[in-house]
Amino acid sequence: MLSFLIWIPIISAVIIGFLPHKLVSPSRIRLVSLTIAAIVLGWNLLILVKFDPSNSGMQFQEYLPWNETLGLSYQLGVDGLSILMLILNSLLTWIAIYSSNKETQRPRLFYPLILFVSGGVAGAFLAENLLLFFLFYELELIPFYLLISIWGGEKRTYAGIKFLIYTAVSGALILASFLGMVFLSGGTSFAWDSLSIQNIAPSAQLLLLGGIILGFGIKIPLVPFHTWLPDAYVEASAPIAILLGGVLAKLGTYGLLRFGMGMFPQAWNVVAPTLAFWGAISAIYAAVIAIAQKDIKRMVAYSSIGHMGYILLASASSTALALVGAVAQMFSHGLILAILFHLVGVVEVKVGTRELEKLNGLMSPIRGLPFISALLVLSGMASAGIPGLTGFIAEFIVFQGSFSVFPIPTLLCIVSSGLTAVYFVILLNRTCFGKLDNNLAYYPKVLWSEKVPALVLAALIIFLGVQPTWLVRWSETTTTAMVAAITPIEKTIVAQIPHN
Repeated sequence: MLSFLIWIPIISAVIIGFLPHKLVSPSRIRLVSLTIAAIVLGWNLLILVKFDPSNSGMQFQEYLPWNETLGLSYQLGVDGLSILMLILNSLLTWIAIYSSNKETQRPRLFYPLILFVSGGVAGAFLAENLLLFFLFYELELIPFYLLISIWGGEKRTYAGIKFLIYTAVSGALILASFLGMVFLSGGTSFAWDSLSIQNIAPSAQLLLLGGIILGFGIKIPLVPFHTWLPDAYVEASAPIAILLGGVLAKLGTYGLLRFGMGMFPQAWNVVAPTLAFWGAISAIYAAVIAIAQKDIKRMVAYSSIGHMGYILLASASSTALALVGAVAQMFSHGLILAILFHLVGVVEVKVGTRELEKLNGLMSPIRGLPFISALLVLSGMASAGIPGLTGFIAEFIVFQGSFSVFPIPTLLCIVSSGLTAVYFVILLNRTCFGKLDNNLAYYPKVLWSEKVPALVLAALIIFLGVQPTWLVRWSETTTTAMVAAITPIEKTIVAQIPHN
């Protein structure tokens, strides 16, 4: 069942890319790609229905020997940490294809690249072999670079190269750490369930964990490794920005939980206080910088950095409640960021600008964009953590689960959440309210096809905010088991490290 999620998008991408021009028109390429994305989403939902939330281990496992000399095996599985990320990946892939411009240039390359990215990201979330994870982790590098540098804005080449360099460094650090884990543990396989991390000296564990934190910290990204993100998000087209923020960043947080906290419980407790403050500083810094932005897309991009800081705080706290909140925050952040980028993209197309100083009165029911403005208000409220929406429940669980362990970083993150409300009030006040220019404000009507992605995302944001059980129940058992693996060691690790 799991291989379907990886290879159907990838094989379809290859077939579409090599079909003769005379056989398939650009409009049909989009329709075929959209159909494939819908099938994969449906298959993901089928797996979700069959998934057992009470089982903390891997489910639907697949195993196939590949290269025993390298310790590489085709080993897949899904648990509570990855099931929601798979749903998010397939949903936002469908959203990205659906919301793309029907007149997109070079569709024979554009849509296959999106499908290729979807398959690669799914493979990373499913891989149970370190080397297999790394292969899928790197698989999306070139496709995303092309998606940014070909279909992006004026500075797309600069943004694409910057993304390429940062992501390559991230991959190098992660690969070095994975190789060190296998070599120092005396293992012969990259399958993580066969590694004996406890055989590695505590000082070496800290070094390997440092490489993993830095590698995934670049991908998330965390301050000060964040500088590629605003450029990439702003220069990318709206559908690609949805995938960058909604899906790609989650590989970083997923990797931090899976390979950082999950595989180095001893070393994790040593660095946890530093990580908690790092997450809080990232959240505060991003919120303050977002307030100063004049481009609404760049403002949304910085908001993403801040919300990633909450996930780092929850991961550092390592309580059962905090980790449930971390997974919920990953999913809800993906939904909220996706709707924000989609709405900003619609505003840019209809109005012709993203500058706060040039936008006003879009809430006008006659000559403005009232429907888009209303959804923009809803999305801003969700991002700011207003009760009744999914953003609130995710942040509330993170803060409640983290406060008892790290009260000061948690309070700083709560302050950051308040600052989020500040910059979204600024955004909404300047774009949605005020008077329209009578000479210039004759904006094209928003088509229903442009409303559908936002309506789907808004419905999920509201439903999961009102019924949070549907959000947290999938990961609760898995995260509780991860915490249980850390707790017995927590009391002894501080005493053990100095002796080594």
